[in-house]
Amino acid sequence: MATSAPAQRRTSREGGPLGGAFRYLILTAFLLFFIVPIIWIWLSAFKAPKEISRNPFGLPEVWRWGNFVEAWTVGRFGQYLGNSLIYAVAIVGGVTILASLGGYALAMLPLPARNAFLLTFMLGLMIPFESVMIPLFYLERDLGLLGTYFGFIVPGIALRLPFGIFLMRGFFRGLPGELADASRVDGANEWQTFRNVMLPLAWPGMAALIVFQFLWTWNQFMLPLVMVQKDELRPVSTGMMFFFGRFTAQRDLIAAGAVIAMIPVLVLYLVMQRRFIEGVTAGALKS
Repeated sequence: MATSAPAQRRTSREGGPLGGAFRYLILTAFLLFFIVPIIWIWLSAFKAPKEISRNPFGLPEVWRWGNFVEAWTVGRFGQYLGNSLIYAVAIVGGVTILASLGGYALAMLPLPARNAFLLTFMLGLMIPFESVMIPLFYLERDLGLLGTYFGFIVPGIALRLPFGIFLMRGFFRGLPGELADASRVDGANEWQTFRNVMLPLAWPGMAALIVFQFLWTWNQFMLPLVMVQKDELRPVSTGMMFFFGRFTAQRDLIAAGAVIAMIPVLVLYLVMQRRFIEGVTAGALKS
């Protein structure tokens, strides 16, 4: 029986059984590369220091939950996590709102020089923070933002906005423009069309943006290290650095502190997992 043309193309594209096995082998290698350190950290958080060296990947002989209590108390993680939540809510909220507005305008409105505006925003993706760190420091000093929450929030929004606009523009471009046209025909103004028709359809893209921005804000190190130098305002990323410096020899406490810092990110992803995957697969990353 002759093989059909689609089946031949599919077999050629997949590379046969060996090609499939090779792909799974590569994916498994990447999975182990990323997951093994995480497993090691989580197991180490429940062990005694000597047990970490003797049996790094084995289960703890005794599950030492007190490591988390001690790390939370002496490491001031309650304060650092609270600061990180303040920064995350402000930066993620600001980027999401502004990026949704900017992405909609660049995707759906007949703006003059629209491509020039888009290119200007895209330049922000190409400029590394290290190249603007020193002038940004002096600018914040002159504006009185150093040593305040706004010292991290304001540049945090500005630095991540180009990516947000790029992502939301791609998502809005993937939505049917006929819906916006029908809304305008029914008498809705542009703001009503955006808020009531297009924005609810863009929620999966916004979910993807929220997850990306939260991850960046939570793990950002250099920006708060330079702009937020007061200990009572430090986020968990820089707070962990000083905690690790004080307890270098106590690897159980270091691991427990790292796990505490991971938990909010894991919770956010589990809550928004379905919407995040929908946003990515629906074309939120298309330009």
